[in-house]
Amino acid sequence: MHRLLLIPCLLATMLWSAPCFAQARAQLGPLCTTDTTPADQMIDACTKIIALKVFSGEKLATIYFWRAVGWNKKGNYAQVIADATEALRLKPSTAVYNLRGSAYYDKGEYDIAIADFNDALRMGPPSGIIYHNRGNAYRGKGDYAKAIADYDAAIKAGPKSAFSYQNRGASKQALGDLDGALTDINEAVRIDPSLPQPLISRAVIWRAKGDIARAIADTTEAIRLAKAKAPANIMTPPGSVLISAYTQRGLAYEAKGDAAHAKEDFASVLEGVASDAGSKANQATAKVRLALLREADAAPRKTAAAPAAESSPAPAPPAPAAASAAPAARVQAAATGRRVALVIGNGAYAHVKALPNPPNDARAIARSLRDIGFTVSEGLDLGRDTMQRTIHDFLREAARSQIAVVYYAGHGVQVDGRNYLVPVDIEFKAGARMTDAMVDMDTIMAGLDDQIRTNILILDACRNNPMAPQVASAGPSRGIEAGTGLAAPASLGSGSTLGAGTLIAFATAPGQVALDGEGANSPFSAALSRHVGTPGLEVQQMLTRVRAEVVAATKGKQVPWSNSSLLGEVYLAEQ
Repeated sequence: MHRLLLIPCLLATMLWSAPCFAQARAQLGPLCTTDTTPADQMIDACTKIIALKVFSGEKLATIYFWRAVGWNKKGNYAQVIADATEALRLKPSTAVYNLRGSAYYDKGEYDIAIADFNDALRMGPPSGIIYHNRGNAYRGKGDYAKAIADYDAAIKAGPKSAFSYQNRGASKQALGDLDGALTDINEAVRIDPSLPQPLISRAVIWRAKGDIARAIADTTEAIRLAKAKAPANIMTPPGSVLISAYTQRGLAYEAKGDAAHAKEDFASVLEGVASDAGSKANQATAKVRLALLREADAAPRKTAAAPAAESSPAPAPPAPAAASAAPAARVQAAATGRRVALVIGNGAYAHVKALPNPPNDARAIARSLRDIGFTVSEGLDLGRDTMQRTIHDFLREAARSQIAVVYYAGHGVQVDGRNYLVPVDIEFKAGARMTDAMVDMDTIMAGLDDQIRTNILILDACRNNPMAPQVASAGPSRGIEAGTGLAAPASLGSGSTLGAGTLIAFATAPGQVALDGEGANSPFSAALSRHVGTPGLEVQQMLTRVRAEVVAATKGKQVPWSNSSLLGEVYLAEQ
């Protein structure tokens, strides 16, 4: 997060200069308008002052501002926005625009945040703090060129902020410039060696470079610093820095092969209180990683092969990488990086509509990925237990990879905003929760959420409301008789937005069917298998070709769709 606070020009001394309010001044004023006041006390004191109804205009705006600061400490961004909006109605100010924009940023509403920061800059005078925070919002959108320009302006405006150097470094890292990122973050550490955040960012770079010892050393020091004192920036939710440090150290220990220490760190992450989106994403990652590590320790480990109908043989090792190096702008998908894929095709459903083609589709995609050097975990017609085990085994392998691809063909459904993949043994029973019989996509997303990996998820499943009458006339489709179709997740997680990035490709547009096809393969998988192995074809260009072919083959009935936070060009098949 690393956003900065701008205190309003109207400070407590001016507010409390009015006569007749001696009691309020003595008892409530310092609690409301002192940034070191605990959040609950600050909110309570400001609320009581507002209830007195003795202030109006600019002075009342200041009270609302400080109560918004209190809400910000608690991570209640809806209340921050409400109080900041009221303060702006009473008296617009740069500080309040900055605070509200920062709250919108924390909610992931980057365009609204940028609008507020633009208003703050128009009010003037130019502020390095506002440039810094707008840079954060551009970084959140994935517009790293504009983010770097704003961090440049923040550093030029001075005084030099360690956070501006750190976040500029993170933006350079996102563009693949690890050396430039390291230079900036080293400067952040030099400016303020007491800050844990730059050390956490530097640890991510060390891990990306394969220097695990330095990654562990930096996160260990970051944990010590975070425990020693509260965040220097009151805009940073309490506990978020420590959660981030433990998460990154846990990932470093896991990369080292030190499962015992990794489990300890992931357990510490889950003990923290997550009030912001980044911390929640870190906890989701820690929960999955901890479960995978504990599962690996379980004894005795099952060694019996899965039934033939549920699993394919283990793949052969990938072909040797090409000798030529990929260009620097190609994000994390160089031929020298370890590349893994999970391919699942579910069609032999016992209690919902069976689909003939998903196993054929999975075989075709798995073969195409192996041909271009991927290590592929393949599963066909999986029941829930086998499907969960296959996914968990894959996520353990993906932890040591630089690019991971997940392909799923079969039934899919969204329930209460979460995406689920449907195993072939699903059976809906009266009184049972429907979601208990399915596989939560969030588990896969959290298991892949990391700042040094590129993730490509491809879902050949229905995205419509299967209850709609028109679905019945569309022919066999990949939906089930409950819920709605798959949708892009509300958040791709901290790793996917700060690291190499994530792309989710859907076989069809929102609210539409993904046709199973009349031949041996679905229209989508047939096109995908033809193009995924094209040498030197960037992944989003590849999906554009797939889209065009599917639209032509289905006469416009099916239009593939994608959501992306990729931060550069990704090539699955190198030249």
